[in-house]
Amino acid sequence: MLSQLYSAAVQGVDALKIEVETNLDNAVPMFVVVGLPDSAIKESRERVLTALKNAGFAIPPKKITVNLAPADVRKEGTAFDLPIAMGILACTGVIETESLRKTLILGELALDGALRPVSGVLPMAIMASKEGLTSVILPKENAREAAVVGAMGKEIKIFGVGSLAESVEVLNKLSTEPESLRPEEVRSNEVFRNVAHYSVDFADIKGQAEAKKAMEIAAAGGHNILLIGPPGSGKTMLSKALVGILPPMLFEEALETTKIYSVAGLLPGNTALVTARPFRSPHHTSSSVALIGGGNLAKPGEVSLANNGVLFLDELPEFSRTTLEVMRQPLEDREVTISRAAISLRYPARFMLVAAMNPSPAGALKDDSGNLTASPQQIQRYLSRISGPLLDRIDIHIDVPKVEHQELLSKNLAEDSISVRARVIEAREIQQRRFINHREQGIFSNAQMDAKLIREFCKLDEKSEQKLLESMKRLNLSARAHDRILKVSRTIADLDKSESISIKHLAQAIQYRSLDREFWNS
Repeated sequence: MLSQLYSAAVQGVDALKIEVETNLDNAVPMFVVVGLPDSAIKESRERVLTALKNAGFAIPPKKITVNLAPADVRKEGTAFDLPIAMGILACTGVIETESLRKTLILGELALDGALRPVSGVLPMAIMASKEGLTSVILPKENAREAAVVGAMGKEIKIFGVGSLAESVEVLNKLSTEPESLRPEEVRSNEVFRNVAHYSVDFADIKGQAEAKKAMEIAAAGGHNILLIGPPGSGKTMLSKALVGILPPMLFEEALETTKIYSVAGLLPGNTALVTARPFRSPHHTSSSVALIGGGNLAKPGEVSLANNGVLFLDELPEFSRTTLEVMRQPLEDREVTISRAAISLRYPARFMLVAAMNPSPAGALKDDSGNLTASPQQIQRYLSRISGPLLDRIDIHIDVPKVEHQELLSKNLAEDSISVRARVIEAREIQQRRFINHREQGIFSNAQMDAKLIREFCKLDEKSEQKLLESMKRLNLSARAHDRILKVSRTIADLDKSESISIKHLAQAIQYRSLDREFWNS
């Protein structure tokens, strides 16, 4: 007696179709799972057999062999519990086999036959639609997440179930009376209905007009930014307020971010899409694996969890040099590659880096008397924890000075985040039109332009080119810094609603590169 049905395994942020073959033989009763299963799948024997028994299904005293094909791909997780149980029931004639070859089955079993949610459902459902499967049966907590494929215009039916017995009922009805079943549906306009509320508003931050303008430019173009200032100057508040002025995520961005959170097992139950831009703030004691991703299961790290959002690194020099240096590749390539002996996985890492640091190991650079708070050698050692190549990958460096007491006591209301966000959205709309033919390559903002797009959209007149050349020589900037200046100039021009980059836009962008150079040499 042999049955064949389909499940799925996650590889990075994508999924692979897995064929679950189950065979019952008249031999010494035993339960064997082959096809490179991990420990969780090997342990499924006890969960599956106990769940079948407690759900009232008879298990014949036979040898049960389960093969997970392709056999050379390692399978992980507990999502194979339900398909293995369904395979056994198909062999015993409990399930109509007609619908099995058109259905993807996922789910972890509890000992009483109830279903528990699993991770990675969204990429699995997308894979099922691409493979031509017509339906998905999975835990009801994962149903809305999987139903997002309907909002993508894919023709596939999603059925959320709560137990083993209910799964059997749905499978049999798919073969005999499919019109009696009501699949889960999610429309694209529903998933963006909830607007995120952020804890910090620009109106809450006193003073810091220049820093706020720099944050607006960073948000408008998706640029990385470094805030340099003494403790208490508002660096953390500015960073948290940044998320509130970013534009709403595009559907493609939300889909990509949701896939990452689904694979990482961080998507809340009954959630369809991650619609608010992420804000991740790892502690400076975090390891390089926590930041970049990896480990035994090659899970995504903080740089991928911040995809299409903000990664905030407070006290940047306090991070280990090794941890900071591994960020150079994702900052440049906007993705992370995790290599293992048998497989190489890629995770998206299109995040905005917002870093904050003090100008001196003592906090403020100078005391109230104007004297340095640390020796020049101590300051240099502190600053040298951040390498030049990493600094080159940060588009904007801005000084955040101490806020004067008069400003703290001022009753004047600062501009709120809603007003700033409106300008940012207008600039992003310009960029969406500019990159309409490049969205499939993940190009949504100026910061994501490659060298070819920079040459196409960041052209300078002769006077501006001469200004940029002089600045490059005077500040000893690298070729990478040259490209970053052009990207920031393009964003400033977009905020100014200018078709071309003028010399004033360029000068402002150069200013954001020169601040740290002047500071380093002070």
